[in-house]
Amino acid sequence: MFDVNSKMNEERSKEIGENHVGTSAKTPLRADAFEISDKEKIAKIQESVKDILETLGMDLTDDSLQGTPKRVAKAFVNEIFMGLNPANMPKASTFENNYNYGEMLVEKNIIVYSTCEHHLLPIIGRAHVAYISDGRVIGLSKMNRIVEYFSKRPQVQERLTMQVVQALQKALGTQDVACVIDAKHLCVNSRGIKDIESSTVTSEFGGKFKDRDVRREFLDYIKMDTDFD
Repeated sequence: MFDVNSKMNEERSKEIGENHVGTSAKTPLRADAFEISDKEKIAKIQESVKDILETLGMDLTDDSLQGTPKRVAKAFVNEIFMGLNPANMPKASTFENNYNYGEMLVEKNIIVYSTCEHHLLPIIGRAHVAYISDGRVIGLSKMNRIVEYFSKRPQVQERLTMQVVQALQKALGTQDVACVIDAKHLCVNSRGIKDIESSTVTSEFGGKFKDRDVRREFLDYIKMDTDFD
């Protein structure tokens, strides 16, 4: 049975190949993902990075390289992939919409730093997020933090876009949420085709944003020049 499953997984990997395919809107985590502590993860990753560098022929006795395995391990667990740990999910506190603001609220140009899960290379771009209140509002910085949280994990951009929308829908108690992300993938820009000019745009529209006019209004907002210098 193991051999059959391995063969199927191998064929699936070949099928996906270089394509940026997401298999689910949910990040693929094993059931035992959090059975060991962050400290233990850092120790294990440190040894793995050491093995990789030594396999590549690097001399880890060199002053510049001695601390690299530990630095990489700490960065993976505490920074680059900190969004894998549910304990790091920002508290998305909401408040009554006491001023009865009923129009669209847009938070644009949220910086995205993520990592492509196919080659573990950076994804760098901007997210534009909007919602229409159905009685609750959320702090502006929380929208940025939600984008950051879901960015800090091995990702595909399509999944990231959907996860941001779903998290805000849950927090706000409304389907009226939208997100557009425009980002460069270094797996495209720095390897393979090496196209440094192209970027990838993904979108997810919920509730009222599925209406053409509402969606058009949102897209017009994110094109606005808001440089006040």
